[in-house]
Amino acid sequence: MTGSDIADRARIFRRLHDGPRAFVMPNPWDAGTARLVERAGFAAIATTSAGHAFSQGMPDGHASLDALLLHVSDLAAATTLPLSVDLEDGFAATADTLCPVVEAVAGAGAVGASIEDRKRSGELYPIGEAVERVEAFVAAAHALPFPFTVTARCECFLAGQPDLDETIRRLRAYESAGADVVYAPGLPTRNEIRTVVDAVQSPVNVVAGLGGATPSIAELERLGVRRISLGSAIARVAFGAVQRALDEVQTHGTFGFEADATPYAELDAAMAR
Repeated sequence: MTGSDIADRARIFRRLHDGPRAFVMPNPWDAGTARLVERAGFAAIATTSAGHAFSQGMPDGHASLDALLLHVSDLAAATTLPLSVDLEDGFAATADTLCPVVEAVAGAGAVGASIEDRKRSGELYPIGEAVERVEAFVAAAHALPFPFTVTARCECFLAGQPDLDETIRRLRAYESAGADVVYAPGLPTRNEIRTVVDAVQSPVNVVAGLGGATPSIAELERLGVRRISLGSAIARVAFGAVQRALDEVQTHGTFGFEADATPYAELDAAMAR
């Protein structure tokens, strides 16, 4: 990929957040599923830490930075779509070690990334430290030769601290630190989504399929959401289909799962470029 290619993808991605309509950003877990996303007509993709880890035979949060960089490179080469990266906690113990990580994912072909305020051990960073990390992330992004979109995630609802006021306090602080997009995965109701959207100025991302029924695209758009990601949902659908097929063969000795299989020729054509 040339420098002009990634700059073009970066500008396209940034403009998607400025449009009047919400856009959906699916999360493929390998090059093949990335091709399917592009073929389906979506405008951008993002990695899924869980989907990638599962595809490597490990639990979420256990993939190394080197493995992630190879994954990013594979996805960026597989499609022409802008790619944002789920960077988890940034793969950096301190704020001052974030810069080379941002440079590395950008060098692998990403035009954006998200950073969480939850440690790999599960607890939240104190808000002051979390803000410092977002500031360092933003500074590294601004040093790149193209507009790299920074998403800051507040993990309160996933870390067992479902405090909406604290979530908003953190998101506002990350916004003030320079984040381009803010994100609080796990908001359980439409009212809480609307409250978050109204409390910040930045575009808000909502993840679909994370517990409970997700409102439709049209409903999320009416709530003011600008970006909708799918997280690990489609990966879990795919892995679930594999589990059910294997269970059928092992338990019943039948092959009825084949009725739901995508035709070979269709997939073969989808992988051709």
